[in-house]
Amino acid sequence: MSETPQNESTDSSDTLDFEAMTHDIAEVPAVRVIVTVAVNLMSAAAVKLGLTEEGDKYKDLDEARKLVHALAGLLDAGATEVSSFHAAPLRDGLKSLQLAFREASLIPDEPGQGPGEKYTGPVYG
Repeated sequence: MSETPQNESTDSSDTLDFEAMTHDIAEVPAVRVIVTVAVNLMSAAAVKLGLTEEGDKYKDLDEARKLVHALAGLLDAGATEVSSFHAAPLRDGLKSLQLAFREASLIPDEPGQGPGEKYTGPVYG
């Protein structure tokens, strides 16, 4: 009885999965990838801001700040790459998250100092 190390079969199936994923992502337009990442950042930020049905259960303003800031950076960098059809609702969502962050903060940041405001300018509620 010869034993085949389990790692060999696992490694080959992982490689095949990676190749399939690479092939799949190669067919996706860049705009779709950018929009998908932006929507994922928005969703995660909304959860961390306590804006979901669970409310405060997952609320974490430190994490929300990072996510909103990353979203603002992505939209700032990608604005010229995506059409206004995609960019306008993403910017609106970002502004809503920035306002929600300001509202949720016990001590709100000064205008221009909130998450992502480095990229968007001051957000007023």
